[in-house]
Amino acid sequence: MDSFEQVTFSSERDSRPPCIRTRYVFSQDRYSRMTSNSIQTYWDLIASRHDPNAFATLDAAYREPQRGYHDWGHIGDLLAKLDDFRSLAARPDLIAAAIFWHDAVYLTRDSDGLLRPDAENVRASAELFERHSKFDPMESAAIRDLILATANHLTARAMTEHYPGFARDLDLFLDLDLSSLGAPWQIFARNLEQLRFEYDWVPEPLFCLGRLQMIDTFAARGDGLYRRDETRKLWNDCAHDNLARAQDELRRQLARLASSA
Repeated sequence: MDSFEQVTFSSERDSRPPCIRTRYVFSQDRYSRMTSNSIQTYWDLIASRHDPNAFATLDAAYREPQRGYHDWGHIGDLLAKLDDFRSLAARPDLIAAAIFWHDAVYLTRDSDGLLRPDAENVRASAELFERHSKFDPMESAAIRDLILATANHLTARAMTEHYPGFARDLDLFLDLDLSSLGAPWQIFARNLEQLRFEYDWVPEPLFCLGRLQMIDTFAARGDGLYRRDETRKLWNDCAHDNLARAQDELRRQLARLASSA
């Protein structure tokens, strides 16, 4: 898989403001090796069920310059966590495929300059997967439904049990995608900075208000934020601590912006 060797990742962001784009070089620390190994392992597992151009398409997508959080680092992180919870998955190969493709299309605004609804990115990502898929029809439909579920993490449900255990796999996949909410605060805060980079065209008051609304929605879920008992026990408490701290900081920031207007 020659194109894999060209991928660069980063486990750390530098100290410059998020509005300044940097190109992150893959650093050989333990976290970076873990995520890159997970990418290699899981792509090897599913590569034969894609057309020959699939990985190059993913590589080009996750290296796009407008990405800060939704890049190869995010994909590697989810795959490493899937490895940790692999025993809970009925079809870890299909969850892995959904992880690879679920953010393959990621734009924060449309060509007219207006905010692009995330559901459009999700739908486009599912369609891109289907163009490169050589999975059998049942597997392809399951992966598509996993990807589409990320349009609404909190309320999505399995409408079709594509295989025994699919609904539980969907729950696990969505918990993995929200796992960063339960990361240590330093990582959580860095992720917010990376998201700010992706929305650097949005005025600061509007961005802060949008982030606060999103965080309020997650915080309101309480113990229902994570679906699986195993992930809830691991991430829920830290996630709600992070969300509460982020709510306070965003409210203070909005107050400062209002007072200086």
